[in-house]
Amino acid sequence: MGKNTVLSHFLASHPGARYSISATTRKPRAGEKDGKNYYFYTPEQFGDLLQAGQLLEWAQVYDEYYGTPKAPIQQCLARGEIIVMDLDVQGALAVKKSLPEAVLVFLLPPSLEDLGERMRRRGTECAQAVDRRLAAAKAEISRARDYDYLIVNAEVSRAVAQLISIVEAEKLRVSRQSLILSTLEEGGSIGNC
Repeated sequence: MGKNTVLSHFLASHPGARYSISATTRKPRAGEKDGKNYYFYTPEQFGDLLQAGQLLEWAQVYDEYYGTPKAPIQQCLARGEIIVMDLDVQGALAVKKSLPEAVLVFLLPPSLEDLGERMRRRGTECAQAVDRRLAAAKAEISRARDYDYLIVNAEVSRAVAQLISIVEAEKLRVSRQSLILSTLEEGGSIGNC
């Protein structure tokens, strides 16, 4: 099972977490719905979003454009929600640059062979596209050191548990506890947290 399976299990266990829906110019795959899996745009529409500064990050990947609409992310952050994004390395590093408090988790397949088999089983791409994606994955793995955490997705339940542990630990960072600290410094009570 791939990263989408891990993310789905994580989101099911964290109802307060939100999945960031990416924008793309690629055509929908069978069963994909606009606004649920992706926001599907024409290249012209995508260009308009980019020109208007409405994308947090964007990249050209496999001859198509992908990006993260800025407004939904800002709304989630304002509500204090956990946001889960599925980004390539270039996108993740761009988000970290714009949002330094972002936590980057690299979800690694047990091997490139295993990743290739997962892609072939999915059956959504031709052999040439799978080969191209495997070459890109190899290049991305070389950038894993730029991330905050690394999870090897050999077993879904373990990968999900590790992701949950990362999220829980990050919630406890002193830098994320400013409201609690301010309340205590002012002599207030925080009750059970």
